Amino acid sequence: MELGLYTFADVGNDPVTGAKVGPAERLRNLVEEIELADQLGLDFFGLGEHHRPDYAVSSPAVALAAAATRTKNIRLSSAVSVLSSDDPIRVFQQFATLDNLSEGRAEIMAGRGSFIESFPLFGYALEDYDTLFAEKLEMLIKLNEGEIFSWPGGQHTPKVDNRGVYPRPLQEKLPLWIAVGGTPQSVGRAAMLGLPLALAIIGGEPHRFAPLFKLYREAAAKFGRDPATLKTSINVHGFIAETTQEAIDTAFPAHTDVMNRIGRERGWGPTGKEQFAASAAPRGANFAGSPAEVTDKILANHEIFGFDRFVIQMAIGVMDHAKLMKAIELFGAKVAPEVKKAVAAKKTAAAEA
Repeated sequence: MELGLYTFADVGNDPVTGAKVGPAERLRNLVEEIELADQLGLDFFGLGEHHRPDYAVSSPAVALAAAATRTKNIRLSSAVSVLSSDDPIRVFQQFATLDNLSEGRAEIMAGRGSFIESFPLFGYALEDYDTLFAEKLEMLIKLNEGEIFSWPGGQHTPKVDNRGVYPRPLQEKLPLWIAVGGTPQSVGRAAMLGLPLALAIIGGEPHRFAPLFKLYREAAAKFGRDPATLKTSINVHGFIAETTQEAIDTAFPAHTDVMNRIGRERGWGPTGKEQFAASAAPRGANFAGSPAEVTDKILANHEIFGFDRFVIQMAIGVMDHAKLMKAIELFGAKVAPEVKKAVAAKKTAAAEA
């Protein structure tokens, strides 16, 4: 099983100290985080694309390129690329460039996005939210198939006649994942296209999302695809410290600052520390805790979902960089080895049974 991290590279004021963190500082710290994750043997680092004042990364491929030449093994991905409001040709070229810089470690995680700022920014209508994504995803898949590209054009994309698209990735094809937030239609689309599925779980009880993975595998089989060959991931919130209380105390201010700010935009009620701590309980969606507790929680959810990749967003909101680096260290040095050891032992036992 692969384990990794993702972030949106938050900027703004630290809710604890009041110190302001701007894009330049956050991006420098971000490269250090990716470099540390690589040194610790973590498998994956993803960056979200946003076009808001509270996030530093509007172009994941550019930020990941800064880390590509300072890392050796870790896979570098968007998490996600908002494909609906972008040009699939440029997205492909940017990540193919990243793939060459990183010697074959680039991935694309495509999604419709949970924010809408990019639509008016780039001149797209929100009523085309789903059709934009479907058409551009089909185009991106086609771009990944070979050097010479032809496209008939569509409602949202121009016709292309027999043109070369460069550079080509170092890998034969760029790995392309579909990220979903719990919509069955999106799960079915990933299954129909035979693409790996990343499921974001940021609230409620994770086991309630298990039917989506069941749907994905059943739909894949109906479309003539072998479900055993299709990878899955869960992407969650969390934080790791030496003790559970330290993890909650450290993560709560920044996490809650972000969620309450977004909640005001979307009409959600405010949340407090009691709710945050409850979500970190064994059955909750927040993977905040000590290394042992987070290890147990990952393994318990692996029993439920059978995922191939687990990705945690620990940098939610503006928080102390040193504490975040310590959390990454605990994840890479204590949690990941124990999880991989347990999963490998289970597979060995199953094979011998």
